[in-house]
Amino acid sequence: MVTRKAPDPAATRAAVLLVADWLRDEQTETPPRAAIAEAVRLTARTLAAVAPGASVEVRVPPFVAVQCISGLSHTRGNPPNVVETDPRTWLLLTTGLLSLDDAADAVELSGSRAPEIGPWLPLVDL
Repeated sequence: MVTRKAPDPAATRAAVLLVADWLRDEQTETPPRAAIAEAVRLTARTLAAVAPGASVEVRVPPFVAVQCISGLSHTRGNPPNVVETDPRTWLLLTTGLLSLDDAADAVELSGSRAPEIGPWLPLVDL
């Protein structure tokens, strides 16, 4: 497994601020793909840094997948606890503009431990 250094909080915040208008208002022009990707990757890696472990895998296709939350981990095949969502929903969750409960239709939670990411959110204040 690749060990990554935790993202710089200032860089993470700056990346999220670049897409903040779009997060607040879906009618706003969609930011460049690279800006969305950077915000998604940095926030996901921040979650992995603040909630280290490998019992839950968070997937935000097509940009990132990270493992987080301490406890039993998996090493092969599909992980037993997965959180998967689209980039905009992920960023709404990580900024507190949407709660995990309110995002139930847009977030796939599989496994008994997947909801444990909830207490770690939000990650960035807008």
